[in-house]
Amino acid sequence: MNLHLSCAVVAFFTAIPAVLGVSTARAAQPGEAVMAWHVTIAPTWFDPSTAPPQITPFGMLYAIHDAIVRPLPGHKMGSSLAESWRESADGLTYEFKLRRGLKFHNGDPVTSEDVKFSYERYRGAGAKELQVRVRQVDVVDPLTVRFQLKEPWPDFMTVYGTTATAAGIVVPKKYLTQVGDEGFRKHPIGAGPYKFVSQAPGVEVVLEAYSGYWRHVPHVKRLIMKSVPEGTTRAAMLRTGEADIAYALDGPDAENVKRDGRLQIVASRHASINWLEFADQWDPKSPWSDKRLRLAVNHALNRKAINEAACLGFCPPAGVIIPRVMDYALQIEPPAYDPQKARQLLAEAGYPNGLDAGELVPIPPFFTTGEAVVNYLNAVGIRVKMRPLERAAFYAAWREKKLRPLFITGVGNSGNAASRVQEFIFSKGSYAYGGYPDIDDLFEQQARERDPRKREALLFKIQQLTIDRVMFAPIMDFRALMGVGPRVTEHTITWIHNSPFPSYEDMRLKD
Repeated sequence: MNLHLSCAVVAFFTAIPAVLGVSTARAAQPGEAVMAWHVTIAPTWFDPSTAPPQITPFGMLYAIHDAIVRPLPGHKMGSSLAESWRESADGLTYEFKLRRGLKFHNGDPVTSEDVKFSYERYRGAGAKELQVRVRQVDVVDPLTVRFQLKEPWPDFMTVYGTTATAAGIVVPKKYLTQVGDEGFRKHPIGAGPYKFVSQAPGVEVVLEAYSGYWRHVPHVKRLIMKSVPEGTTRAAMLRTGEADIAYALDGPDAENVKRDGRLQIVASRHASINWLEFADQWDPKSPWSDKRLRLAVNHALNRKAINEAACLGFCPPAGVIIPRVMDYALQIEPPAYDPQKARQLLAEAGYPNGLDAGELVPIPPFFTTGEAVVNYLNAVGIRVKMRPLERAAFYAAWREKKLRPLFITGVGNSGNAASRVQEFIFSKGSYAYGGYPDIDDLFEQQARERDPRKREALLFKIQQLTIDRVMFAPIMDFRALMGVGPRVTEHTITWIHNSPFPSYEDMRLKD
């Protein structure tokens, strides 16, 4: 372990809660649950229209908002605001029927006009793909809305009805038109289980149970979402009773919580994965354009040991960047940990004495994984230094393709293998640094293929090509380690398919 770097990271992130004004003095009150988030809560997460291809914003979105269809307890894609939906035999039309009597938090009725409005203003992850493939959206009557596609697209419901995107979340047209985008982010109105009460930007968000929620009135009357980026502080808040659930604890902090008999660690079951990206492999002048060097990285990583250190053994080592729990994921073993092979490949690539590879940026706040990767690379002669970034800066730099030459990322949104290929492997993907024409062709073929077995074969081939060409260094299928306090009798963290967040309305406390 790089002790000096570890201390610097801890000092940097320990300062954040103090700046944000996070208190450790107030215990949670009866009837309220306090969630200590691993990141700074962004006001942009109140508005689904700009949701990125990440799972984290859905921890807020599905508290305040609801969608036409979405993952629900016991359902990978359940009818939510829509009581039913149907696909035409030719695969060109999808029609949704809303439940009667639905209302937004301000009392306005939820109508098909709101559904159409929400879809048309959506510009987040998958928006381009939806615009290319959806011909039009028609309001049939106040409770019926119809989507017409340009050609059959078997992934329409996956993209529209899971956390692959937030396009299916419905916002109130009338209210949003009145207050505008900025006003909506200051005071969002939704149709979800909890109503927005207040926010202290970067510090906390307060929500209250919505008595008109269609499933049932939430059992917990008030949720307080606190931004606590420093893991040690989140763990301490569990022990003192200031927090009831601490999100995404890094390995050492999770281990400390696990030792406390009053507390528990729950591993999520969501579709998340960590991998190392070779951002400069597409530049022929870069050493990373040599496949042997990228393969050396893959053999340098002891994924089993990284899993144990950062994830307490809950995160299976990965061989491809599609999580194994997703539909159409290629089930394959990771590259063998073989430091001797890594050194041999370095020598064959022209670096017998190793390589000064610059900086490596890990996704925050998972710095145990970052430090482990840095140490394993240094051990075989790939000399790198870890450069920590604040989470918002990390995602902005990734989106703008400024993270170079190496970085570790993680993605946890739902969908299937095709939706992941679309964003990270397809050359036109929002977060892809490059690509290959043959992979692009295979992606387009599978997007039109309605036979599941044929689609699977095409998606398997794409994933195998990423392995053959060593496009990435997969690390592990990530399982968020959630700390749960003694007041929580039903945490519901594993109730929703491919989600790390509780089914908020189903949570229960002792008091």
